[in-house]
Amino acid sequence: MNVENIKSQMRKGFLEYCILLILKKKPAYASDIISELKDAKLIVVEGTMYPLLNRLKNSDLLDYKWEESPLGPPRKYYEVTAKGEKFLIELDNVWQELNNTVNSLKQAVINS
Repeated sequence: MNVENIKSQMRKGFLEYCILLILKKKPAYASDIISELKDAKLIVVEGTMYPLLNRLKNSDLLDYKWEESPLGPPRKYYEVTAKGEKFLIELDNVWQELNNTVNSLKQAVINS
């Protein structure tokens, strides 16, 4: 079994959650989202990001607005919708449950 494959699958599993967390703070351009994920040690390439953003948009969890850029063409800034905020709360609850479960199992191993 390859650890890198499992690591990749785990990242994919919570990437949507991380994107919604980033956009909850403020609307952002796709490359800014990628930079913030990289700063958090979650490496994502544009080829992964854009289809994911479109999927979140098509699910009404995100919306976007075009803003003029002094550095070139207009940029698409993504933001969380009201439905996205509710979904983020649900994802946060799931994350807390999973985190508590894993920590409980780890603690049982440490204490045994």
